Amino acid sequence: MLPGSQAGVIRPRISQETVTTAKNRGARSAPAGDRRGRRLRGGIKYLVVIEKGRKGWGAHVPDLPGCIAAARTRAEVVKLIAEAIEFHIDGLKQAGERVPAPRSEAKLVDVAAA
Repeated sequence: MLPGSQAGVIRPRISQETVTTAKNRGARSAPAGDRRGRRLRGGIKYLVVIEKGRKGWGAHVPDLPGCIAAARTRAEVVKLIAEAIEFHIDGLKQAGERVPAPRSEAKLVDVAAA
């Protein structure tokens, strides 16, 4: 059971989209497809994998291992993962570690049903 919003282990499934960091919320997110994350004025765009579970939604960032979020609604998980990305990057900087560049890509592929 997912009591409210929480962090947890998320297994990627189907939905994919990029989400802007909290610093860059005014900018448009790139749609799902084969785009790379890229730098924008004052922020970075990372690919975020969003999945629907039995009792809520989860999200993770392939380029930022350990950066995850979980919530009851899709809208809430998108908001939380944007905040988690910013928090994760701030933590890396404070620890003097390198902030990974966005490198992941996404592509939706049509397949014939069996």
